[in-house]
Amino acid sequence: MRTRTLALAAASGAALLATAALPATALNTAAATRAPARTQEGSVSAADLLAKVTTCSQISSGRYRTDSQAAATVPVCGTNGAVFWKADLDIDCDGQTTTACNRSTDPWFQGDTAFHQSNGRPLNAEKLPYVVVPSSSSIWNYSSAGMRGGGVVAVVYGDKVEYAVVGDTGPAGIIGEASYATAKALGMDPTPATGGAESGVTYILFKNSQAKPIESHSAAVSLGDELARQFVADN
Repeated sequence: MRTRTLALAAASGAALLATAALPATALNTAAATRAPARTQEGSVSAADLLAKVTTCSQISSGRYRTDSQAAATVPVCGTNGAVFWKADLDIDCDGQTTTACNRSTDPWFQGDTAFHQSNGRPLNAEKLPYVVVPSSSSIWNYSSAGMRGGGVVAVVYGDKVEYAVVGDTGPAGIIGEASYATAKALGMDPTPATGGAESGVTYILFKNSQAKPIESHSAAVSLGDELARQFVADN
């Protein structure tokens, strides 16, 4: 989990100065080369999913911080067929060393993930949309709530829906983290130190689900769409 508050503030200031200095042609070129994010995956809209998570029936014994210096304000909520929380999104680049995720690009890089591919290798954060769950503690035990490695998650941000898998675990008291690939697909800056979103991200984890193999994003999308339709019907 990333402690990004100071880094984000510094990066935001630098970005504003850099943007002001760039000519319009350079700004247009940068915008043109940025890959557009998908609006949603599957057949269930962000609005339909968000309509089912407007109220929280708290199942966690306490609440989580979004960063190490933040107040503990985020509960884990239970509903029919799923658990959910609303938080920020910090970038997890852990797992396989890639061009975007390595010790040079990510000051917190670790070469492993809690859950592994079917061939035993760590997950690939640059390519695979995955979500980080807090390590089990007295606050909440994810496995007791029907969550496991490869469990399917609908990540909702604005009008965008991205299906991901449970791919890693983080600090026991902090919540709100997903892989580089998840952030990029949702239209966020995926830079590990300064990217992500400060708020407005909803994570809906479908109970007792598992995409197989865990590294197959298409399997997560197919199962996620089925589970999302059932979720909307049941809540």
